[in-house]
Amino acid sequence: MAFTADEIADINNMALETNLNKGTIFKQDVANKPMLAAFQASAGQFPGGKENVSFLVGSGYGGGTLSGYTGDDQLSHYNPTGSVRFRMPWKEHYLGMQVTMTELKNDGIDVVESGSDQRTREMSGREVQALANILDEKHERMGADYNFSLDRLVHGDGSSDVKALAGIQAFILDNPFIGSTGGISRVANTWWRNDAMTASANGSGGLNKITSSKDNGGALIAALDIAARRRSKFATGQTKTRYFAGSEFIDAYKSELRANGSYTQTGWRGASPDGSMGNPSHGGLNLEWDPTMDDTSRSKFCYAIDMGKRGLRLMYMDGQKYKKHNPARPYDRMVMYNGVSMTGLMVARQLNTSGVYEIN
Repeated sequence: MAFTADEIADINNMALETNLNKGTIFKQDVANKPMLAAFQASAGQFPGGKENVSFLVGSGYGGGTLSGYTGDDQLSHYNPTGSVRFRMPWKEHYLGMQVTMTELKNDGIDVVESGSDQRTREMSGREVQALANILDEKHERMGADYNFSLDRLVHGDGSSDVKALAGIQAFILDNPFIGSTGGISRVANTWWRNDAMTASANGSGGLNKITSSKDNGGALIAALDIAARRRSKFATGQTKTRYFAGSEFIDAYKSELRANGSYTQTGWRGASPDGSMGNPSHGGLNLEWDPTMDDTSRSKFCYAIDMGKRGLRLMYMDGQKYKKHNPARPYDRMVMYNGVSMTGLMVARQLNTSGVYEIN
């Protein structure tokens, strides 16, 4: 029995959802996206109805101090202040594809139309297998394009397009001493600055980028230890740090480990000597290689991102994470359309528990 047009649309929908949600991509040039995967795993949700996502953040101090008194001395009172409102607009993105009737014919599918009624006619018994093959192939590519695009947005700062989602570089700045994020000035509010050791930060009076060296136990290793202590000063029980680094940063860390050695419970006994080294950890947290950082000229950088509920978080409007669309075929085009949209943004309730670090 031939498929109806509605059944084709159902298969189209199911194939699209499978490839977007599961990401079963077997292409040879689709890189891993650990940062995107981490943000997707902890993504939150917000309701529609307003153009911005907004909440209060601020200093924990109100400006008062204890004053000594005795007897009937006049006492002073103050009104604690310090809260400001974070505002970030949500953004909409869409990716659509089309399949022509000609392509369906080439894959063994004939669409027979009678007015608004569309049905398919079997060609040599290949209908079921051919339909699945052509749509799976196209949806694999569409799923890869969607994730590639979203990954680039997550890594960026949103400056390339006013309609684009602002990613981590809008929150974790190489130079955290300038500008504003979410409408809050980093100049006026020192607590709204991420940690940084970069050439840009040094230019504004901050800490310079790190010169990796094996001396004294490793300059890069020591610098990350000290940076972790700085970030921990304001950490809460909701802090959850993930490290994402470029290849040159990881190689520099490995070089210091090789030069200084590391502790082990097993030594060489019972194992063949192996000079390779997997990705290292720092403070019990993996330094995850992020291929996108290499592709975007950030191979010498490392991000320590607080991905807890108070840190950076990717959020989607309710029902708008993977919203599928199947527009009707226009009267003058022999094509079948579908697409997927998302409405979301990145937010942060605290920035001083995250940081960015650069090596020479």
